Amino acid sequence: MKNYRNYLFCVMISLSYLTINTMDQKESQNGMRSFASDNNAGVHPQILQAIQKANVDHTVAYGDDVYTEKAINKFKELLGNDIDVYFVYGGTGANVLGLKAMTNSVDGIFCADTAHINVDECGGPEKYTGCKLLLIPTSNGKITVEQIKNHVATSWVGDQHHVQAKVISITQSTELGTVYTPQEIKEIADYAHSHNMYVHMDGARIANAVASLNVDIKEITANAGVDVLSFGGTKNGIIFGDAVVFFNKDLSINFKFIRKQGMQLASKMRFIAAQFEELFSNNLWMKNAQHANKMAQLLADKVSKLGIELTQKVQGNAVFAQVAKEYIEKLQKKYFFYVWNEEKSEVRWMTSFDTKEEDINNFVEFIKETIASK
Repeated sequence: MKNYRNYLFCVMISLSYLTINTMDQKESQNGMRSFASDNNAGVHPQILQAIQKANVDHTVAYGDDVYTEKAINKFKELLGNDIDVYFVYGGTGANVLGLKAMTNSVDGIFCADTAHINVDECGGPEKYTGCKLLLIPTSNGKITVEQIKNHVATSWVGDQHHVQAKVISITQSTELGTVYTPQEIKEIADYAHSHNMYVHMDGARIANAVASLNVDIKEITANAGVDVLSFGGTKNGIIFGDAVVFFNKDLSINFKFIRKQGMQLASKMRFIAAQFEELFSNNLWMKNAQHANKMAQLLADKVSKLGIELTQKVQGNAVFAQVAKEYIEKLQKKYFFYVWNEEKSEVRWMTSFDTKEEDINNFVEFIKETIASK
């Protein structure tokens, strides 16, 4: 029996070594940095330190703690005092529950066909709100008032056979890396409000949009007429946690119950809050975004010189490009990234707060070598 246990122990050790070795090989193949998503980036060291500082003694759970209070005050310094802020685990939770607070199940939600709530949230918005997503085709991720007008039929209003148009949801910056200007958002909001609708903003990468536009964040949110904002943190240097921000506080009356029922109420909320407090201290949130944007622009400039065609304007931290199919597989053996559109051979390269200029140079050099080896 003893020998059998020793045998099992040796097998387990061998399997562990094999697993670690395989992981090391995969990491080596993928290169120093992934260009697949800013979700793949690590956590900013200052955020880790903030969590460690918050990990002291006991405190009241579920958000009734000083850390959450301080973080909410930071949001108010940034976005204005007349807001309500609720922390959730991630972006899908923020979007789904934010939309839930704005709608009834008979309502319709306008969004771009490329919107995250349509493409990447597994039907969550429709399941939990009961609403119908009303998709607007777009070539650059942005929707306009004219497009919305073409989809709004006056006969819908009050017609029991149709969902009732209630929310216009936009993403800032968009899933295609483009950004809405303050004027574009205000036009959408003015139209929405004049037709008894609300505006929801998926701000998973709102920091990158602010950095790109070089404006006060209130100019593209509160001042532009946004009613509810999903404020992203996980793509900008924190471990986990996003926030639902209500500029229209009438919509947040029951949100604490919606959040709990939606399984997004964190018991140890201080660890989400501590991250946001640190993120907003010394302008860290903006420094992270500015750096990511700068690296994306650098990548775009360098690959353009290689004759690679960009398919979207590079305004945030995303680079969309058309790359010959015979090159893509070779490039992916060393650098992980996604093919955005198989038919068009279009890829997406994302940068993040921890992308280094060296990473860009190495990647571009590998692209150059791959093209030359044809």
